[in-house]
Amino acid sequence: MSLIEVLVAVLVLAVGLLGVAAMQSLALRGGQGSLESSQAVMQTTSIIEAMRANPVNAASYNIAKTCAAASVSVGGLAGDDLKNWIGALKSTVGVAGDTTTCGQIAGCPGACVVTVFWDDSRAGGGASRSIVTETRI
Repeated sequence: MSLIEVLVAVLVLAVGLLGVAAMQSLALRGGQGSLESSQAVMQTTSIIEAMRANPVNAASYNIAKTCAAASVSVGGLAGDDLKNWIGALKSTVGVAGDTTTCGQIAGCPGACVVTVFWDDSRAGGGASRSIVTETRI
């Protein structure tokens, strides 16, 4: 009889440990999604601060949805800032070889709207996610 009790106790313990492992997996994916969101907000803030540092050329920062730093056709300081920004998006929010992490800026210098797009499926979210930040330069 005591052998059956031990087997039942081991079975209950095994089911409990499997539940803990599943919760750990969900927590890691949630943490990844939170990290990507935080990185997107920080990168949005960085390009806004770059635009504020170069207010004369603020209109040069307007770009359509761009997913590769090499696609930025703007020259000068604004172009360098945009290329660095897209590169930073790729390295912080996206993963190596990522084609879904993109940036878009519209409405500058008046009411700038900075949008960051990325694929959140790795973190358990939807296939496309975006963060929009509006500001005035």
